[in-house]
Amino acid sequence: MAVQAFVAELNNRKDYQRVIDPAYTCGMKAGRVWLEPGTDCGVHSTEDREEALIFLSGRGTARIKGKDFAVGEGRVCYIPPHTEHNIINTGSEPLVYIFCVAPVLEKKKGE
Repeated sequence: MAVQAFVAELNNRKDYQRVIDPAYTCGMKAGRVWLEPGTDCGVHSTEDREEALIFLSGRGTARIKGKDFAVGEGRVCYIPPHTEHNIINTGSEPLVYIFCVAPVLEKKKGE
C-alpha cells in the first residue's frame, strides 16, 4: 500500500480523538487526549513502540517507570519502548495533548 499525505482537523470535543490511523501510515498512530482535572489516562506500556506527547494546554505529571516529570502546555515528553507510564492531570484546567506512537526502527551503524 502506498501511503499518501493528508491533513487531519482537531475537533472541539472534550474527549479522545484519533488523529492519525495506522491503516493510512507506515505504522504511526496519533490522537488527541483531553483529561479533566484529577483524572489520568491509565497506566500502560509503550510495548515495542516509542511515543512522543505534545502538550497543548493545562499542566500535569508524566509518571514514567515510577519517576515523575512535570508536563503541560508548551512541553514535549518522549517515552522509550517497553516503558510503563501514566499521564495525570494535577491542574485545575483540562490537560490536553497529542500522542504520536511509532514502531521502533533499528538504527544503522554510526547514527
